[in-house]
Amino acid sequence: MAPPRSSTPNPARTLLGLLAVMVALTGVMFLQGRSTPKLGLDLAGGTTVTLTAKTEAGKNPPASQMDQAVKIITQRVNGLGVSDAEVNKQGSNNIVVSVPGEGQQQVVDTIGKTAKLQFRQVYVVGAGTPTTQPPPSGSPSASPTGKATGSPSPKATPSTSPSSSIKPSSTATPRGRALSEALAAPTPTPSGTGKPSQSASPSGNPSGVPSVNPSALPTLPPDAGAQEDFSGIDDKAVIDQYKKLTCSPDGTTAPGSNDPNKKWVAACDQDGKGKYILGPVRVQGTQVSDANAMPPNPQEGQSSWTVAIKFKSQGSREFAAVTSDAYKAPQGTPQRQVAIVLDGQVVSAPSIDNGAITGGTASIFGPPDSFTQSYADDLANVLKYGALPLEFTQSSIDEVSSTLGSDQLRGGLIAGAIGLGLVVLYCMVYYQGLGLVAVSSLVVAAAITYVSVVILGEGMGFRLSLPHIIGLIVSIGITADSFIVYFERLRDELRAGRTLRPSIESAWKRARRTILVADAVTFLAAVVLYFLAVGGVRGFAFAMGLTTLIDVVVVFFFTKPLVAMLSRTRFFGKGHRLSGLSPSRLRRGGTTAPLPKSQEA
Repeated sequence: MAPPRSSTPNPARTLLGLLAVMVALTGVMFLQGRSTPKLGLDLAGGTTVTLTAKTEAGKNPPASQMDQAVKIITQRVNGLGVSDAEVNKQGSNNIVVSVPGEGQQQVVDTIGKTAKLQFRQVYVVGAGTPTTQPPPSGSPSASPTGKATGSPSPKATPSTSPSSSIKPSSTATPRGRALSEALAAPTPTPSGTGKPSQSASPSGNPSGVPSVNPSALPTLPPDAGAQEDFSGIDDKAVIDQYKKLTCSPDGTTAPGSNDPNKKWVAACDQDGKGKYILGPVRVQGTQVSDANAMPPNPQEGQSSWTVAIKFKSQGSREFAAVTSDAYKAPQGTPQRQVAIVLDGQVVSAPSIDNGAITGGTASIFGPPDSFTQSYADDLANVLKYGALPLEFTQSSIDEVSSTLGSDQLRGGLIAGAIGLGLVVLYCMVYYQGLGLVAVSSLVVAAAITYVSVVILGEGMGFRLSLPHIIGLIVSIGITADSFIVYFERLRDELRAGRTLRPSIESAWKRARRTILVADAVTFLAAVVLYFLAVGGVRGFAFAMGLTTLIDVVVVFFFTKPLVAMLSRTRFFGKGHRLSGLSPSRLRRGGTTAPLPKSQEA
């Protein structure tokens, strides 16, 4: 009959498993392309931006709006993956944002955006800047390939091939770029050339659904102002503002274009090549429930990054209404377009050519050269967390030096080295051979902590700051306590007269409960401190919680298996006087029970 299998795990196998995990983590660290931790604001320096709220007549803004702005800016910074950033209210109308590290211009440009999103129906569209070139012979028109042609015929001959995918139209527009059906609607594939007009007929369309070129009006000639139709617009001041408005490539925000209470507004697009007169706000950004950046999808005709937004229930109904009104407008007129306005500038103005959009979703897009992944990520981030309740100006941008943090870091590292040295000295003097187990366990814990910090820095934006380092230094004592608990339990078992190998397992069963309870209390304290505290205290709590988890891993998968393996050696198994388990040392510890014969030699 075969002897029963032992339930005790193989210590060598456990150690090899831990080694494999450490090798894998090290490989991940090097695959990320970084082998040093990212440093926080106090150690690496960074950028400090002061945002000043703009109010009418210079009055102080309400405290509730300032608190809301601080919350939204904090969410935006965290959404960009920047950790250890500080957002604080200073005085009654200033917010100070401190961002660690270099090359943070992207964050600086994003945090202060008001991010007021509006959907308005277009009524008039024209060239953003005056043109002096004479028009070509014939009537200019736009072809589906985006090239202006001199077709003498003003009649369009479009045909449609409905598709469920989203396909951009490459037709030239007054904005000098292609506009697409970015509002999540099926898009026809136009064919033929010619200038679309109100008299365009759905020739060749078997379905009977009106089909026109799904873009804005074609490129306008120099006398485009004479062709613009201002009928139905009852605000002469806006018409005059529109006629005088000259847009610039670096972005022009027309006065009043960001005011949701204005019925009619004049606005430029972001590249300054087109200008618009827009109707009342039909959907506001507060109705957006989610926003995500989406990569290009060549199979569906998407050549640039897009921002997919999802509306709340009310916003979905409002969006369906505005797209329905746009679809009812005559073909080829600006009223067919719905402008997506962000902070007073038109991001895009797609034409609604396939009926009302009732799905409750939309997409914001742009030309591939400017609508990059970085821009799409930033835009999705600011839309996801809502618009700021106030408008802010960047009153100052300062670089923060890391000199003070470096001096403090040097002092902290010296203090940590002294503390670690004292712990090692105590373990070697009191536990002798077992002290080597404690020291090697500290080394393994330090290696896992270092690799974890580097991986978290690259993967989650974690940055090592002084509070984190303080938490790591404090964890030395927590880790040493676990070793001491186990070693003392083992020595107690030996003093009671038990042999070494059974004592290792029985001592571990008693010690691990104490270790888990102590680490659980420390971890819970770290969690509570992390969620209730702010600033550097949260960093301290995070570091303490991380090292507490690592302590459990090291004690269970390194310290205990290593002691079990060493017990099989003659040095520890026979109780050498320098092993820390010698009979003479255990007797001096106050035992009254006889020592086992295996330890008498």
